[in-house]
Amino acid sequence: MADAALKFDDDKKGGELYREAPNNIEAEQALLGAILINNDAFYRVSDFLKPEHFYEPLHRQIYAVAADQIRMGKISNPVTIKTFLPAEEKLGDITVAQYLARLAAEAVTIINAEDYGRAIYDLATRRALIGIGEDMVNIAYDAPVEMGPSAQIEDAERRLFELAETGRYDGGFQPFTEAVRIAVDMANAAFQRDGHLSGISSGLHSLDARMGGLQPSDLIILAGRPGMGKTSLATNLAFNIANAYRGEQQADGTVKAVDGGVVGFYSLEMSSEQLATRIISEQTEISSSKIRRGEITEADFEKLVACSNMMQKLPLYIDQTGGISIAQLAARARRLKRQRGLDVMVVDYIQLMTGSSARASQNRVQEITEITTGLKALGKELNVPIIALSQLSRQVESRDDKRPQLSDLRESGSIEQDADVVLFVYREEYYLKNKEPKPGTEEYIQWETDLAEVTGKAEVIIAKQRHGPTGTVPLAFQAEFTRFADLAFDDRLPERFE
Repeated sequence: MADAALKFDDDKKGGELYREAPNNIEAEQALLGAILINNDAFYRVSDFLKPEHFYEPLHRQIYAVAADQIRMGKISNPVTIKTFLPAEEKLGDITVAQYLARLAAEAVTIINAEDYGRAIYDLATRRALIGIGEDMVNIAYDAPVEMGPSAQIEDAERRLFELAETGRYDGGFQPFTEAVRIAVDMANAAFQRDGHLSGISSGLHSLDARMGGLQPSDLIILAGRPGMGKTSLATNLAFNIANAYRGEQQADGTVKAVDGGVVGFYSLEMSSEQLATRIISEQTEISSSKIRRGEITEADFEKLVACSNMMQKLPLYIDQTGGISIAQLAARARRLKRQRGLDVMVVDYIQLMTGSSARASQNRVQEITEITTGLKALGKELNVPIIALSQLSRQVESRDDKRPQLSDLRESGSIEQDADVVLFVYREEYYLKNKEPKPGTEEYIQWETDLAEVTGKAEVIIAKQRHGPTGTVPLAFQAEFTRFADLAFDDRLPERFE
């Protein structure tokens, strides 16, 4: 009896060792048959079902060829499709050509096509999950010395996020036709959108005119010396984008930003309260120092309350964790995109972040390289523009012309290399105020004239841009409210009568 029980247990163990990956060959056959007898069935599944979602390799080939034919406006049926397949190859007792004829003969109605497509898609997702899970187990068992648990968690989280967002995990080649289609779709979206921008509007028209908006997946470095207003410009942009947000529900139930966007702001330098005070000051035109000291009138307080009520509805999310690592930042960004959506990220600022690897933390240049490379990869993964602020080295101060250059970026090699756009904020007024000569002298009169010319003005220097021109964008800057705005030029003002 014991021997029999042992034998039964052994059989049971042997049976559990082999498990076939989830699949449904009958559903694949039914869908392909429906497509071959009525090509309209393809359009019921084409937006979500790709050839790689099929389990049977031959079915992948059939679906891929049929898709190409139908998209070109040709008829796809067992006769036209067999030319592009190994028609005489044997599948058991029948040839591929006979198999195609049988698929069409036993096809289900087109009405069921989407249900079968969804079943195939779901099974492919489960197979991808099994693949990620097996990799996690195998890597955890045989992890190399240099790969810590946090690196494995980050990798698994990235793969799961990609699977959740796109329905498949692959980092392989993309057909050029697909890349061309995406480029044309982007151009069409720009044509339809207000202002004809291919990216998200910054809210500053003169900046948008040069950049075409903030482009998805771009790493935009915003740099400047202390006191130039780079954080102010970043908060201005974040508010403008969040305030302009208008979402539209898609066919799959997700919400896509039509204008503006959901903003994730990583404030490593200031607390969320300080950041909120800045934005309230910008919008109410009440000095932030007066707000902090309570030197406000009843009318000012009413403006503050009205502004705070409006701001509570903005899709602007702030993370004030200091010294955050690139791995933590990426994990939180993925979570925000899944839960609330994410269209633009702001990081204030790069030099306050830390690297994830022990090797990088021993060398500051390597650490900055890891951070900028990680930010660039994250922007591509989430398909959002990332505005990352950066400090400039002190060598700017030693020059007569204080306008920043690319070489002024601290640990500049990787920052300059990974960035798609580099913007410098420069205010002549800041430097000129510190050069005040003795009153009553000729130099003082000249200084007053020069100061009057630059007061309330700022420059955003586009030092690098992969897909547009470089140059300088003049902006207005209201120092009291730390607010940037488009500059009103004399030739654009309404006619004045003296």
